[in-house]
Amino acid sequence: MSRFWEHFINNGSGSVHDPSPPDPPRDELDALDAYSRVVVRVADALRPAVVNLSVGRGRRQGSGSGILFTPDGFLLTNAHVVRDHARLSVRLSDGRELTGRLVGADPWTDLAVVQADALGLPHAELGDSTAVRVGQLVVAIGSPLGFESTVTAGVVSALGRTLRSITGHLVDNVIQTDAALNPGNSGGPLVDSRCRVIGINTAVIMPAQGICFAIPINTAKHILPQLLKHGRVVRGYLGLHARNVPLPRPLARRFDLTQAGAVQVQAVEPDGPADQAGILEDDLVVSLGEQATAGVDDLHEVLTQLPVGIPASVILLRGERRLERLVVPAEYPHPAP
Repeated sequence: MSRFWEHFINNGSGSVHDPSPPDPPRDELDALDAYSRVVVRVADALRPAVVNLSVGRGRRQGSGSGILFTPDGFLLTNAHVVRDHARLSVRLSDGRELTGRLVGADPWTDLAVVQADALGLPHAELGDSTAVRVGQLVVAIGSPLGFESTVTAGVVSALGRTLRSITGHLVDNVIQTDAALNPGNSGGPLVDSRCRVIGINTAVIMPAQGICFAIPINTAKHILPQLLKHGRVVRGYLGLHARNVPLPRPLARRFDLTQAGAVQVQAVEPDGPADQAGILEDDLVVSLGEQATAGVDDLHEVLTQLPVGIPASVILLRGERRLERLVVPAEYPHPAP
């Protein structure tokens, strides 16, 4: 061996006779093992319930993912995956190909329900996205670029984001994660360490690395009854965009509010119902139609219950003041095709 290479190897490894690095500390090995065990357990439990969806033919063919949530074939996916296709193909993790039909879609949340033509299917448990915390471990499963049952893991990077979906609509209260997603992951589940679905993966920021988004599962649970019954969501429209924020304790005590959170207005659409009611950016909405709104999901749920065109009371906190306004929910604008 030349002196040059002997010198290079010595500098690179510390010793010619002992090139292997020292074993990591036992606590690091234990942590890695624990992390791996969680991901393996979630993958084993959820992969049978994750499907690959194919729609269209030829150049118009598209694909995505979905998650079964009942044994009789009902599954959640993204509205932009199924588009307006009434029939589509559902491929299970065991290789079976099933016919699927579009039950309902909601472009405003980019969510859709499909039913696969089979019974006794594996299915996932829907969790509670209000319990999600920044930094917690999450696992994403789907079919990126056609590679079925692909598992990635990461953490929740942020909560309460507003995202313009592929359908062109703004979606509030989105979960941001760094679990790697690619085209084809859309519609697949974002899962917590207890094997419960906490979100439906919907978008990535290209060409950024590690900036991915999922629709909270509570948003899906609120609109599921209408999608199953009507095939669409009938809701009131306020013309504002918002995010979840903690309710400051001094204000909660002053105005005798028991909820822990509120809805902070981030943008108001000109001439919309909120604008006409005098609602401003940074206002905190704590009640609508005499129902507490501790978060954006609460606001959406109330809007599916309030009649369109009938004035409803909205309670706002603006700085140190408590304000009451009347807002008239309008019919939701028809989404562009």
